[in-house]
Amino acid sequence: MTIVKICGLSSPEHLLVAAAAGADYVGLVFAPSRRQVSLSTAQRLVATLRDAGYATQVVGLFVNESAATIAATVATCGLDVVQLHGTEAYDIVAELPVMPIWRALRLNGSADEAAWLTSSDARITTLVDAPMTATQFGGTGESADWAAATALAGQRRIVLAGGLTPGNVRAAIHQVSPWGVDVSSGVERAGYKDNGLIAAFIDLAKSTSEVV
Repeated sequence: MTIVKICGLSSPEHLLVAAAAGADYVGLVFAPSRRQVSLSTAQRLVATLRDAGYATQVVGLFVNESAATIAATVATCGLDVVQLHGTEAYDIVAELPVMPIWRALRLNGSADEAAWLTSSDARITTLVDAPMTATQFGGTGESADWAAATALAGQRRIVLAGGLTPGNVRAAIHQVSPWGVDVSSGVERAGYKDNGLIAAFIDLAKSTSEVV
């Protein structure tokens, strides 16, 4: 079954809706963004999730942050997964806590991506996202390269992100066959998370993976 991550959450309401609907992962953004959360907000969100009895994994998204700051944030907030969403060099892995790492790649052939793509470290999962813009590293609503993602999914475990919505997630899963899908702007209305879109996305992604 395809795993689902709902990213860019900042309110307890949307967090609990995602968890109740069956999200496997929820994402908190620690990089500059309109979805960015403070350490205190992140702590409250994680506590809310755990107090409600959900085992949903919490992913912390960072962009070109120092390993020391990431490690401190992991410890302070109780994160389960680190997501590196900038142009981080592979060397940072040795400095991070021993835990799952999701590395966002745009499959653009750049040198900084090469080491990540050839790594056999079981802790690292490749997240295929849309190309970066001049001001944003993600959450733009633009689609990733599904053809390139499909080829990579045949070689390693990937999470597909970039431009996914309840309207296209079935097609994405059928074409790419990713281990997981990740959505942020695709479950928003007017820039804010929408409970109905969150639940619909999760339901569609989970049910699509069962279609033969």
